Amino acid sequence: MLYWIARNIIRVLAVVVWRARAKGTGNVPRTGPVIIACNHLSYLDPPVMGSFVPRMVRYMAKRELFEIPVFGPAIRAVGAYPVDREGSATAAIKRSLEVLRAGGCIGIFPEGGRNTEGSKEARAGVALLASLAKAPVVPAAIVGGDKAKRLGAIKVAFGPPMSLPTDRKATREELEKFTQQTMDAIGALIKDIGGDSEG
Repeated sequence: MLYWIARNIIRVLAVVVWRARAKGTGNVPRTGPVIIACNHLSYLDPPVMGSFVPRMVRYMAKRELFEIPVFGPAIRAVGAYPVDREGSATAAIKRSLEVLRAGGCIGIFPEGGRNTEGSKEARAGVALLASLAKAPVVPAAIVGGDKAKRLGAIKVAFGPPMSLPTDRKATREELEKFTQQTMDAIGALIKDIGGDSEG
């Protein structure tokens, strides 16, 4: 209940303050495991993008954020779960798989965090999770969040789901190819809604 209250408040604020609009929300499966892979320029990206998704979105967040009074409990209440960026990636993958195998939806930023300079390369985490959980990946794009202080318009788009083979374990080459295909799809969405595909 708290998630949906927070989600609706964020959506109203995004629409009223930043004239936020979204297209392609019908591409997000309403049930079953799914990964939404999105670009990331601003701290506003996760909540604004998530406010347009027709189901609950869970996000990984760095452990330190959960130690902040009020803010930590708040993000935990709306579905975020902690990961240790300095520790092993195994724990983060395991926790994400638990969410997906329970039929949940997680939001991931393939570049591993905010990519304000456009210089970060995508990691293989999205493809690996998609393969292990046999979950489709919905590419998504958001532009304008990095210009929020100037009250520029924010646009969000979701593309058709993409999938790896579900009848066998994906090869390393398939994971690498899928990672690139996901980033290409995100880049195409960014261009479609009027953003810069490199950042």
